[in-house]
Amino acid sequence: MKFTLSVAMSPLDQLAELAVMAEECGFAAVALPDSLFYSETVSADYPYTPDGNRFWDEETPWVDPLIAAASMGAVTSTIRFYTSVLKLGSRNPVLLARQVGSVAALTGDRFGLGLGVGWSPEEFAWCGAPYEHRGKRVDEAIEVLRLILGGGMVEYHGRFFDFDKLRMSPAPRARVPFYVGGHTEAALRRAARAGDGWSSAMMKFDDLSSTIQRLRQLRTEFGRAGEPFEIQAVCIDRFGVDGYQQQADIGVTDVITMPWVFDGLGFDADVGKKKDSIKKFADEIITSF
Repeated sequence: MKFTLSVAMSPLDQLAELAVMAEECGFAAVALPDSLFYSETVSADYPYTPDGNRFWDEETPWVDPLIAAASMGAVTSTIRFYTSVLKLGSRNPVLLARQVGSVAALTGDRFGLGLGVGWSPEEFAWCGAPYEHRGKRVDEAIEVLRLILGGGMVEYHGRFFDFDKLRMSPAPRARVPFYVGGHTEAALRRAARAGDGWSSAMMKFDDLSSTIQRLRQLRTEFGRAGEPFEIQAVCIDRFGVDGYQQQADIGVTDVITMPWVFDGLGFDADVGKKKDSIKKFADEIITSF
């Protein structure tokens, strides 16, 4: 079992200190969220809250997760970073390949790309990407990213993306893992078929368990049952040593957590208090696994 520190919605001037503390305390990675902008109104419900409302507002701080990973990577040496999850549907995969390759190089290949389609029609439209056929476009985008990041002179001629021979250097020295997010059947199939792992949003234990079982079925269907596969989980009703062991028992390999929440601290709490919570969590939980 691994543990990943989520820094979602923390003040940006805290990120470097939190990353250093997480590395010192034995966290495996830092999970970085993605939000392009806050639109005053949205034409679709947010899919991961019961009422469909966003749980942040226009004042909530966000930073581009790729830039954050490069910045945090500069003050650490072993801890990894991954997006949880980056909205691929509204981005151009050729440009994104340049950015991901750069982050991989600057962090010494300590970067993983968590990716999803995206849920807000406004993000697609205002970034110049069509909302229709978004799932199929993301499938092609994943192929484009794999191809370019693999190195060498490559070309691609698909339905949505088309380019002649090109090369981006340097290519990552190690394979950049792709962790596919989403709870729908289409997202689970995408993760089982094309991902190195699956990343959950907030889920109850029973739902998480049944989803992991479905992923196992799908990976068998795609002939990938014997391959390594990460299960990154945000489980909202199993905590403590026993709770995390229960998560491990159903197949979770990586718990995404925010330790200061257990101490009643908010997103904007003092960084010193957050660091105390990180150390406390490591002493009580990480050392037990």
